[in-house]
Amino acid sequence: MAIVALSFPAAGQEKYPASPIRLVAGSPAGGSSTDTFARLLAEKLAIPLGANVLVDNKPGANANIAAEFVARANPNGHTLLFNTSGVVLSIALGEPLGYKLFTDLAPVARFTAVPYVLMVRPTISANNVGELIGYLRSNPDKLTYGSAGTGNATHLGMMMFLEANKLSALHIPYKGIAPALVDLTGGRLDFAMSSVVSATPLVKGKRLKAIASTGMLRSSILPEVPTLHESGVTGFEVSGWYGVMAPAKVSPTIVSRLNGEILKLLQDPDTLARLERLGGQPFGATPGEYAAYLSSELQRWSRLVQRGQKDGAGLAPSAGAQ
Repeated sequence: MAIVALSFPAAGQEKYPASPIRLVAGSPAGGSSTDTFARLLAEKLAIPLGANVLVDNKPGANANIAAEFVARANPNGHTLLFNTSGVVLSIALGEPLGYKLFTDLAPVARFTAVPYVLMVRPTISANNVGELIGYLRSNPDKLTYGSAGTGNATHLGMMMFLEANKLSALHIPYKGIAPALVDLTGGRLDFAMSSVVSATPLVKGKRLKAIASTGMLRSSILPEVPTLHESGVTGFEVSGWYGVMAPAKVSPTIVSRLNGEILKLLQDPDTLARLERLGGQPFGATPGEYAAYLSSELQRWSRLVQRGQKDGAGLAPSAGAQ
């Protein structure tokens, strides 16, 4: 009877995963860094889990369509969100959302981070951070910088750089970073911040000058470019980062399993090599550490946005902030 009784819990436990896993990404299929990193993780995660992991692209609304879809999904661990740093930027900017980040989604693991590169047009005489700061101070409110749009990380990151050094310049928002880089290479803008992936061919082709990267570590694909931190802007760090979240009521056992497998992948030589080629840096964390990171990032960006609103930086508050 004891043997029979002991068999009941095991029989009642469902195998995980019991079906293919949907990794929902808030970007179009193909081309974007988000989709590329999501597919790398899906490919690698399928092996230890013993099940297909399929990327499900749900673009739109700064990736909040994807986040809301996962927040409302069955919390059985078979629908996961491949989130970007946009999950906290949206809240900091007061965007109306159909979900609440800290109550409707559960952090699983961070995956990778991609630094940005601060670049200037070739005809600007500055070749390093000190020279650029001096040039900006000599030309207050005369220089222009482009971004992928108001409130985008390429805008807020530049705001943070200017604020840290008590500088001022005119912001020109674009619908995406690509047209901004076209105008920068054409001399119609003075400087901009872009992901290292977009920046590398322009820098290596000498069409733009790289002043510094924005991560705490130098980029693997632009190792000759120093970081802002090591160039004297102490503690400066801005990256596009990616992680995995699940519906809030998912079993802690499933969260722990997924977290463990993702952290193992970040020690796998092939995964690390492929991240390096894509400009990504390993960025693992436990679920608790990831939750704390999300909270700290939200506080950091919210403070910057609030200061920008007071200073008239074009960051008007939206209704429905959470």
